[in-house]
Amino acid sequence: MYDWANSVYSLTITSAIFPIFYTAITREDGVDLVEQRYNIPSQSLYSFTLSFGFLIVAIITPLLAGIADHTGSKKKFLKFFCYLGSISCAGLFFFDMDHFWLGMSFVVLACIGFSASLIFYDAYLPEIAEPKDHDRVSAQGYTMGYIGSVILLVLNLIMVMKPDLFGIPEDGGLPARLTFVTVGIWWAGFAQIPFKRLPDNIYGQKAGTDYIKKGYVELKKVWDQLKRTKRLKRYLMAFFVFNCGIQTIMYLAVIYAEQEIKQVNDAGEIVPISSENLIISILIIQLVAAVGAFLFFKLSGVLGNIRSLMIAAVIWIMVCVVGYYIEFANAFYMMAAMVGLVMGGSQALSRSTYSKFLPETIDHASYFSFYDVCYYVGTVLGTAVFGAVLGITGDLRYTIVAIGGFFVLGLILFLRVPKNEVELAVKV
Repeated sequence: MYDWANSVYSLTITSAIFPIFYTAITREDGVDLVEQRYNIPSQSLYSFTLSFGFLIVAIITPLLAGIADHTGSKKKFLKFFCYLGSISCAGLFFFDMDHFWLGMSFVVLACIGFSASLIFYDAYLPEIAEPKDHDRVSAQGYTMGYIGSVILLVLNLIMVMKPDLFGIPEDGGLPARLTFVTVGIWWAGFAQIPFKRLPDNIYGQKAGTDYIKKGYVELKKVWDQLKRTKRLKRYLMAFFVFNCGIQTIMYLAVIYAEQEIKQVNDAGEIVPISSENLIISILIIQLVAAVGAFLFFKLSGVLGNIRSLMIAAVIWIMVCVVGYYIEFANAFYMMAAMVGLVMGGSQALSRSTYSKFLPETIDHASYFSFYDVCYYVGTVLGTAVFGAVLGITGDLRYTIVAIGGFFVLGLILFLRVPKNEVELAVKV
């Protein structure tokens, strides 16, 4: 249910309505207002802003995870970052060029709230499910997230396209602004279900004093354990590179499509893809992703997790090749279905594979902090590469080449991970 609650951020804020709203706010008569004022392309700035948010998460959360494990306070941290993210999403209501940096601050804070909360949420997986159920439970979570986010997005689209049904005036983009408020309410509201049901401090940890120092000690202990592993280290390295590509596509695909994908209008003219068709492609991705999470769960049962992730990497490479050459909306829809199929499976399986590979431990938040540091530093690197390649070349299609390189390297690194589910190999 926390996937159901927070996935509306991923869909409405990072993928669907806000990127389109951001472009509309920062462009006027074909002029990039951000570049005009601050001498940096608006899309590059947006990419770097996300990178900054993820970098903050990567810096602060390992220590917080150590504190959470030492004090048994995972749920408190989960709640804090959930509310930070949901309130920040609602704060995007005020985003415009007159309050540009305030709006970008809310972008950063929403990113931090969403990303940091997942570290403590993911750490619950080995506490609420046995290893044999990790793939299934992880896939169920992502599936619920995809379905819940689609439901809210459809309601939001009705608000944007038919505001008169709700008595909402269209002045100043008010319908779109109100969708950001609904995301905050949905996220914080449905989060009350897992907040009530998830266990709290099941190992009976005592808070004590000097918890910051002891949190650091806890983190160092887990880091020393992690360094002595073989399979876990190799998997984290492969996941880091693999995730660079996935997250970059998730966060910046709409920006790419807005500028590179065309359609033929009723007059027979070739024009940029419409916002409505962009939303259709995003809905395709979400709905197919729910199926993809289930299919890859089944596939992992037959081939094993690592082989299944290697298949996912190959499909992602094919997506990049197709994405480089397509120009029109119909082909973009087909690629969206491809992305959805592999996106759901990649995310669900990556999380459960890491959970399966953990040694016997009660320090789940600390271990998952390293997983999520790989996740978010990978996102920082991916989005930063996107922004840098765009800034250097001025051509969005070259960013696809860079993203494809992440998947090729990720596939090579997955080959180095032991394929069988065996005990951790320890290097003395």
